[in-house]
Amino acid sequence: MAMRPFVLTSLLLASSLVFAAGCDRSSRDVREWKSTDHDQPLGQQPGQVAARPRSSAEQGPDQSLVEIAWQRNCASCHGQRGKGDGPQGPMMRAPDLTRSDWQAQVTDEQVADVIRKGRNRMPAFSNLPDPVIVGLVGRIRANRSP
Repeated sequence: MAMRPFVLTSLLLASSLVFAAGCDRSSRDVREWKSTDHDQPLGQQPGQVAARPRSSAEQGPDQSLVEIAWQRNCASCHGQRGKGDGPQGPMMRAPDLTRSDWQAQVTDEQVADVIRKGRNRMPAFSNLPDPVIVGLVGRIRANRSP
């Protein structure tokens, strides 16, 4: 037990000497940092400005979140594709959202508004973020029947 404090003290002393030796540089060795000091992304030349990454709003909704929202909130009535054939669809009289005539008569804003506020037996889903609602509208439009 008496030896442990000595070993710890010796290690601390040795590491501080190594650290101090590593910092013993003259100011001549130090230069200003440049962006070319680091690896550049593939296809980008040194000194070239990288393209700005797109924000999540520009990229569109996260499709996995849209699918989760559909499965949890919509599929029980509207079914997997939106045909109104979910387990509760007949009882709730869920419309077939894939019908071409129905899709032609509603705008994306109207569909989003019904999702947010609800209608008839459909509850409101105002707690869903706007990108997810936009994604749900896109999912409905993608399943349009010919």
